[in-house]
Amino acid sequence: MDEISFNKIIDFAVEKEREAVEFYHDLQKSAKFSALRTMLQELEDMEKSHILILEKMRQDSGGSLKSSPIKDLKIVDYTLDDELEPDNYQNILLIAMKREEKAKLLYLDLSTRYFEVDSKLSSLFRKLADEEAGHKLKFEKLYDDFVLKEN
Repeated sequence: MDEISFNKIIDFAVEKEREAVEFYHDLQKSAKFSALRTMLQELEDMEKSHILILEKMRQDSGGSLKSSPIKDLKIVDYTLDDELEPDNYQNILLIAMKREEKAKLLYLDLSTRYFEVDSKLSSLFRKLADEEAGHKLKFEKLYDDFVLKEN
């Protein structure tokens, strides 16, 4: 893969991570609970760390790229795709789960596309997919504990 194509891929991924940073930053303003604001800040910081990982990859020093399977409670698999407003705890969790699932699928797709072309880049995208799955799992556990438990 030539350097220009590689950098375009990294730029694309960095832009997606910046969108996630902004999303979690903005959600903190809607969160009514201190614990949720804290968790959203942690997720914002994790998304920022993905940008650093991508930039390190650009410099060919991506660090550890081992990935590991992440449990999926599949909560958003059974919810409607209606537009949700982040006006309550349940909706904030659903929106966040859906975003993390889409980010995971994007990185899995990129990992598959570049598997034959560049194994290190493919491994990076697989690792990022696992990171996003981990974020989703955090939201799923909160949803399971605080929303489904009450119903």
